Amino acid sequence: MSQKNKSVSNKVANKLSLSVQYPDPRLKEIILRPQVRRWVKAALLAPAEFAIRFVDAEEGRTLNRNYRGKDYATNVLTFAYTEDEDAETTEADIVLCTDVLQREAAEQKKSIEEHTAHLVVHGVLHAQGYDHENDEEATEMENLEIEILAALGWPNPYTDVDAGIAQL
Repeated sequence: MSQKNKSVSNKVANKLSLSVQYPDPRLKEIILRPQVRRWVKAALLAPAEFAIRFVDAEEGRTLNRNYRGKDYATNVLTFAYTEDEDAETTEADIVLCTDVLQREAAEQKKSIEEHTAHLVVHGVLHAQGYDHENDEEATEMENLEIEILAALGWPNPYTDVDAGIAQL
């Protein structure tokens, strides 16, 4: 069974190797490694090895331009390295741009923690094969995000939001 088809609510405790990096240190004292680990594990469908990296706008823009051909910093980028759907371990780097994350949180009237939790969950789902390239995929992914975030105690991230994830 592919990782994407495993149910979030029926998952077992999955092994996680996690590196949290702060080359942009602005969130280092606000978004702590145990929080990030909790958010990742909530969205994890299989064992995984992830690096989550908080970067500034310059690095975010460079990565987005070089890997997606889009010349602007975006909120979250996921670099999934596991090609085989049946692989036992999912490997990925998830990059969050601090500047975009902070701006979006302010625009959406959310705390930094709430918005970061959402973007981490979003990135972890991408790493496991979920996407939002069409309406059906977007609905499936958004519903999973809503379920996972609710289990973590966060409200629906898509309520009264002017498409905050749309730029992904």
